[in-house]
Amino acid sequence: MSHITNTQGIDFVGDVRCSVGESPLWCARQAAWYWVDIAAMTIWRLDAASGRLASWQTTEKVASIALTESGGLIAGMESGIFSLELGSSGMAAQRKLGAPPGGMGPGMRFNDGRCDRQGRFWSGTMFADIAANRPLGNLHRYTVRDGVSAPVVSGLLVQNGLAWSPDGRTMYLSDSHPQRQLVWAFDYDPDDGVPSGQRLFVDMQTLPGRPDGAAVDSDGCYWICGNDGGCVLRFTPDGKLDRRVDVPMLKPSMCSFGGAGLDTLLVTSIAVGKTEGDVWAGAIVMLRPGVIGVAETPFPA
Repeated sequence: MSHITNTQGIDFVGDVRCSVGESPLWCARQAAWYWVDIAAMTIWRLDAASGRLASWQTTEKVASIALTESGGLIAGMESGIFSLELGSSGMAAQRKLGAPPGGMGPGMRFNDGRCDRQGRFWSGTMFADIAANRPLGNLHRYTVRDGVSAPVVSGLLVQNGLAWSPDGRTMYLSDSHPQRQLVWAFDYDPDDGVPSGQRLFVDMQTLPGRPDGAAVDSDGCYWICGNDGGCVLRFTPDGKLDRRVDVPMLKPSMCSFGGAGLDTLLVTSIAVGKTEGDVWAGAIVMLRPGVIGVAETPFPA
């Protein structure tokens, strides 16, 4: 039975309501969508053709996932970077690949993450109690050869918004904490996987919503969820806001392009901290914004 319903031109994924929906991902090989619910320690899968849903539990919070060449997933979790295999038992088979040098530290977990255009997995850490305002978050890179890197970017409150331009030479990163609400751009060396030249890309203090998870389209434009603003914003490569797409959830959390033509934008959302009247809090929706995305590069394992 299909779990997809259409309301006013937006496809809703059944009655799914995530506490903290994040990290949507399109798998062309399986013609399926994946995303996670961080608080529920759950990975969701939606078959695009049939509309059928499946889910797997993890033993700790999983915040970000990326595809691997072998057909599994690589993930940023509470205690480090993991390899995940999704079998028929309803539990994900987990194998820890590594943790930051010196360990995670009390109260820390990984957050937003994805692979760069060469397949290196990147994810950032954050202090889980956002209200504590502790800038302890770092951005890390993981490869099979080198393991988890030392911090590449430090001093983050809530790391988010990680994405790369289509040519892989610009890296984007946001901090979605209410005290920051900034998006940065970096020059990125595709050969070495090293960002440099950090600069302000967008200051979202005066725009709707806080900058959460993001995606990049084939025109090189940056789409970022306006958490608490009920919208997804599109910025041109020079940082100019040129489009706003409203969604029915107040707290959209991350977006990703997918579908057979990479012309569908799936948007996750958050129910934790929802306000009265936000009846779609935690919902998963699919839009067709009229642009094409860029296929994600899988992790080479």
